[in-house]
Amino acid sequence: MTAPRFPDIDASASFHVENDTTSGYWSHRSENTLPPPDMMGAYMRNRPVPPRSVEGRKAWIIGSGIAGLAAAFYMIRDGGMKGEDITILDAVEVAGGSLDGAGNPQEGYIIRGGREMNWNYDNLWDMFQDVQALELPEGYSVLDEYRLVNDNDPNFSKSRLMHKQGEIRDFSTLGLTKPQQWELVRLLLKRKEELDDITIEDYFSAGFLETNFWFLWRSMFAFENWQSLLEMKLYMHRFLDALDGLTDLSALVFPKYNQYDSFVRPLLTHLQKAGVKVQFGTRAYDLDMAVDGESRTVTGIRARVGGKDETIAVGAKDVVFALTGSMTEGTAYGDMETVPVLERGRHDPGEDSDWALWKNLARKAPVFGKPEKFCGDIDKSMWESVTLTCKPSPFVDKLKQLAVNDPYSGRTVTGGIITFTDSNWVMSFTCNRQPHFPDQPDDVLVVWVYALLMDKEGNYIKKPMPACTGREIIAELCYHLGIADQIDAVVANTKARLALMPYITAMFMPRAAGDRPHSVPAGCTNLALMGQFVETANDVIFTMDSSIRTARVGVYTLLGLRKQVPDISPVQYDIRNLLKAARALNNGEPFVGERLLHRLLDRTYFAHILPPLPHSDTSLGERAEKELGELLGKGEAVVGRIAGWLNRVRENFKDGKKND
Repeated sequence: MTAPRFPDIDASASFHVENDTTSGYWSHRSENTLPPPDMMGAYMRNRPVPPRSVEGRKAWIIGSGIAGLAAAFYMIRDGGMKGEDITILDAVEVAGGSLDGAGNPQEGYIIRGGREMNWNYDNLWDMFQDVQALELPEGYSVLDEYRLVNDNDPNFSKSRLMHKQGEIRDFSTLGLTKPQQWELVRLLLKRKEELDDITIEDYFSAGFLETNFWFLWRSMFAFENWQSLLEMKLYMHRFLDALDGLTDLSALVFPKYNQYDSFVRPLLTHLQKAGVKVQFGTRAYDLDMAVDGESRTVTGIRARVGGKDETIAVGAKDVVFALTGSMTEGTAYGDMETVPVLERGRHDPGEDSDWALWKNLARKAPVFGKPEKFCGDIDKSMWESVTLTCKPSPFVDKLKQLAVNDPYSGRTVTGGIITFTDSNWVMSFTCNRQPHFPDQPDDVLVVWVYALLMDKEGNYIKKPMPACTGREIIAELCYHLGIADQIDAVVANTKARLALMPYITAMFMPRAAGDRPHSVPAGCTNLALMGQFVETANDVIFTMDSSIRTARVGVYTLLGLRKQVPDISPVQYDIRNLLKAARALNNGEPFVGERLLHRLLDRTYFAHILPPLPHSDTSLGERAEKELGELLGKGEAVVGRIAGWLNRVRENFKDGKKND
């Protein structure tokens, strides 16, 4: 059999793996055969032909979180590497990194965090549409399973905000005044380069930080007031299509189980079947490099294995993928009677941590960024979560009142987090679909609780949250639910496991250009960096999709694959999303100029893109003319002439006439 022949590829031709829609104008032309930079669809599912053989090449991946697992996946699927040539190194004894989920009903379950997702996590779905689901027949993917669950069980919340010890606060609108709406609009219009090292509270007014919008936003994405305004802007663009679902969380989709069982287990099974090796108990803390001018090539991985220092040799053709930093490094644990105790320094995580590798790289060259900007002040990046394992109790009874469906039904329960807006800690809790773990007994519910402010006394327990036991945190939760008189009955049937995480929002710390390294730093010939502390063109951080993106960019670049990683979904440019986002920001009311658009587009093909107008006794024409007058501030004659022009345009649309 003759070997397949492929068209010759001009290796010298410019090719950019990482797309950036903001870098320039795109248009069809003879030299541009690629889709628009943010295009995502079946045409992007091509498998590239590696321009050079991968035979004999080995890959070393430092970190078994979703980024490391994704790097292995893409090297096999798109890079043509053999699984047995890929080794994943991890300091702990279980894969998944921050995507965890463990425990049992006797001792209590624990999940340090959860993952909210939406439809356009394009890298995530690209990968998981090729990973076998664990509970469906052969040929059905994790994506198939995800759609099966969410298409038949829509997500929404009926109790998103609460206050006054058990009352549901009105969350039907974002609660923004006109000046506050313009604060957000101006932020969307600002260039990214203008926002280096600016904090959220530097930019927004004090009143803005007390609105429904900010409680909804900060609790859903875990933003603190003193963190990066730039990152908030990127989130606004990334999730603009979800803005009108921010109040009731109807824009979100959730997995069937916890994040470990839903994502890590099937992906790890997929990789191990392909021959990928995972070496636990191995903490990589530095990389040996051969430097030739501006060129840097990794020649060895320095690691601590079983308490002894070793150097893993890296061959001339080999590639290395390394995680920079860790948002769950140094987690301190507690339980019903025990307070978590941090063992990391408040301004330096130390050499025996997941931050050591990045810090040692940064000492070698500026292209590796500034890790101290992110791990240098844990008081600004720390919060605590609590996992409750619940038997029937007054708490479960209260949960049933707040839930969309019966918690034991297997369907959506709270539909996402419920936030107490008058909580000194800014406490939230959620109950996802149950069972949350495959082995969970029928009479057990798993509930997740977290709070943002770690330096304030509780409203009921007069201590900061990190100084509290699980019993005391349950008491604080009961107080805000209005069942403080039944705390003992709740405690008797509930187990709490605590996780105090000093770097959990370190990626949101104020930053400037150059503080984070690129996926493949300038001059690196065989090294790619990945995870939550890596610079990408326009994507956000603190999502599974962004971690996968960094790994994918690294794989395509180091293996020389002529395949692009698309920029974030173009939904931010879709006029339909812009219109419904404008309506949402205006608290569900027609935004300035919306009635004029209705007047112009009514009875045309494009009328359906506009949100329906509220019923009114006043005719659309009268309301549009009034709005026009308010906009122009002109006399009646001018307004009348423009209104007449609008009528003529509409008639031309309707009758198919053409202007002379």
